[in-house]
Amino acid sequence: MWIDAETTELNQIDEYKSFLDKGVGFNPGSDHKRVRVHMACAVKHDGRHKARLVAGGHLAETPVDSVHSSVVSLRGARLLAFLGELNGLKIWSTDVGNAHLETCTEEKVHVIAGPEFGDREGHVLIVSKALCGLHSSGLHWSERLADVLGEMGFFTSKAEKDIWMRDKGDHYECIAVCVDDLLIASKEPDSIIKLLTETHQFKLKGTGPTEFHLGCDFFCDEEGVLCYAPKKCIEKILDDYCWIYGAWPKPATSPLVNGDHPELDTSELLNEDNQKSISL
Repeated sequence: MWIDAETTELNQIDEYKSFLDKGVGFNPGSDHKRVRVHMACAVKHDGRHKARLVAGGHLAETPVDSVHSSVVSLRGARLLAFLGELNGLKIWSTDVGNAHLETCTEEKVHVIAGPEFGDREGHVLIVSKALCGLHSSGLHWSERLADVLGEMGFFTSKAEKDIWMRDKGDHYECIAVCVDDLLIASKEPDSIIKLLTETHQFKLKGTGPTEFHLGCDFFCDEEGVLCYAPKKCIEKILDDYCWIYGAWPKPATSPLVNGDHPELDTSELLNEDNQKSISL
């Protein structure tokens, strides 16, 4: 399965023309930095084996400006789903396949092809697309998607810039963006999907009514009310616990340690001088 996954990834790399093959012995110049590539492998929540070709961006020059791609907050995604449900909209999700390869890179980097590239082994390959792992790939993809959504008539929400909105007269269509995962609230989400695939040539997957998004299962209860909960994630954690320890965890009614009573804590509150912020 891993061999199949890596073969699929390399075929897609070629399909998107991610490298400019300059042959053996080509000198790309001193302004180009040689980097390495490797495969990052993962098993998805649905059991699919996924391999991703990742460039060693740490070997290239570090940009001075921010190059990160921001993502919608979990609160923003849930508010979108809530408002969509409240206004009778359909809640769909989709994933843009090989999103970073949809845009070019401005970084001057190259690789020397290894045996995994077959008859191109030893060739100098100039990286032309925004491979995962390069410093600016996230930013370039974010800019590409922003151009596409803007062309489709969407604008960013004043409350959260990764929620895009479009005025439909009696309601707003919304799209929450988390890198390449899109959560759509619309009366006609299939029309949005059609534009993304036919006009802008995005290769979408997992498209349809939302059942799983950003770690949460979406489902309706017995009264038809939309709900979300991290069922698959919790089941995976329990399975891993059982595999490691050979038994299920003991039932607990509280995350607190037995006998712990935080409400009885009489220690002094931290003053402003002793506080500091941390990033998680």
